[in-house]
Amino acid sequence: MASVLFFYLFAVLAVAAGASVILTKNPVHAVLFLILAFFNAAGLFVLLQAEFLAMLLVIVYVGAVAVLFLFVVMMLDVDFAELKAGFIKNAKVGALIGGVVLVELIALFGYRGFTVSPVMNPSAPIPASVTNTRALGEILYTQYVYYFQGAGLILLVAMIGAIVLTLKHRQGVKRQSISAQVARGPATGLEVVKVPSGGSVIPPAVKHPEAAE
Repeated sequence: MASVLFFYLFAVLAVAAGASVILTKNPVHAVLFLILAFFNAAGLFVLLQAEFLAMLLVIVYVGAVAVLFLFVVMMLDVDFAELKAGFIKNAKVGALIGGVVLVELIALFGYRGFTVSPVMNPSAPIPASVTNTRALGEILYTQYVYYFQGAGLILLVAMIGAIVLTLKHRQGVKRQSISAQVARGPATGLEVVKVPSGGSVIPPAVKHPEAAE
């Protein structure tokens, strides 16, 4: 009975937070509602005994993605009038896509109903003595290790590509050149000056205060 009450509590709060993300006008409030939706989704994962997914949702999405997005929104100068104009301009396309998704959901629930049938013959059954996190780790790093590493490689290439495409070199800005620093020698970093007896190395344009007096 308690699990059913917690399910409805987390589900209602998650749906309400998701709707608030779309309906709110302040982007900072939208991010805060998004974090609330993540926490409630993590609670639903805990009820499903998927503690690893719940931990992943809180640590990765709340701790990194949502907080980073919050700082980006707070630092950017968002033009709300322009955002509203773009929303009205694309309202017909959004309504069409929403209608298609609604029809698909109605067809899905009309065919399957609201009952969920358990998997009778799972491909990788989890023993009772093995935790959810350990079971996922054993499957990822044994049966699907090549797919897992391939996905990581694709994400790495995508990250490097995004950095290369967005990197802009501005003229007149000093940058660090590690290769030039490593290749620097006495010929480029040292200047030998012969100072005559009784003279100084101060340039002629610079005078001492005593000389000015």
